[in-house]
Amino acid sequence: MFINGVKIIDTFAEGFRFYGTRFIITAENLTWAFEAGRKATGFATSIIACGCEADLEGEVLDTPDGRPGVSVLLFASTAQELERQVVNRIGQCVMTCPTTACFNGLPEKDTITVGGKLRYFGDGWQSSKLFGQIRYWRIPVMDGEFLVEEKFGYTGEASTGNFLILGEDKEGTLKAAQEAVKAIRKIPGVILPFPGGMTRSGSKVGSVYSFLKASTNTAYCPSLKGSLDTLLAPDVNCVLEIVVCGLNEKAVRKALKVGIFAACLPKIKAITAGNYGGKLGDFNVYLHQLLS
Repeated sequence: MFINGVKIIDTFAEGFRFYGTRFIITAENLTWAFEAGRKATGFATSIIACGCEADLEGEVLDTPDGRPGVSVLLFASTAQELERQVVNRIGQCVMTCPTTACFNGLPEKDTITVGGKLRYFGDGWQSSKLFGQIRYWRIPVMDGEFLVEEKFGYTGEASTGNFLILGEDKEGTLKAAQEAVKAIRKIPGVILPFPGGMTRSGSKVGSVYSFLKASTNTAYCPSLKGSLDTLLAPDVNCVLEIVVCGLNEKAVRKALKVGIFAACLPKIKAITAGNYGGKLGDFNVYLHQLLS
């Protein structure tokens, strides 16, 4: 299969099931909302080392308190770890940010306790209010109060996916990856956790060092073409990987599809995907089937 002259390798992306949530940060203006969101999603590229994967989803026009806001998606391997990451990140990065408030953005029946745990920071001076079935906590802080919803919804159907862009040089490959990122970020319900939406340090399972769970994906390192058998053609000198996290498999598939089409530019030799032979993931996304 070829798209705009770019070969699509007949392979599959191996996807994993995660637990995921969405929360909404509002503030006096959009600058502060984005500032809190950026801090809350720092060091959240990979569950392997960060404990979660997270990023800003985008601006929210209709927020619970009518103020400017942004939404954040965060994913973890268990519901317990999801709650721990959300409570810590909101407590340290959102509650600390001037003028902010924080609300649940995923009305699911399964919930994690967020405001119900952060309330203790109020040292006994916190107060709550019930609106319908939703409880909010008001925590006194030095610029007034921090308003946070007691519980956030989460889903156990969150998913991941990936594809690799194999290019002739760094300039062309980076341009293709940026176009893919731009297209994917228009899809609701998905995020790209790595810097700029892409990663150059793709990994494989295991290492020659017993203490490492993962190491550099040697099969796709251009500098190793003369030292070992790689999966790269002679004219491929740069590889960038796009990793997608989404609230469900359907959103991930849609994101992969639009991203791959956008990445098929001049100087791109092939598009492939990362997998572990189908032995580790919860589902497989076959590229030819996805794009046909």
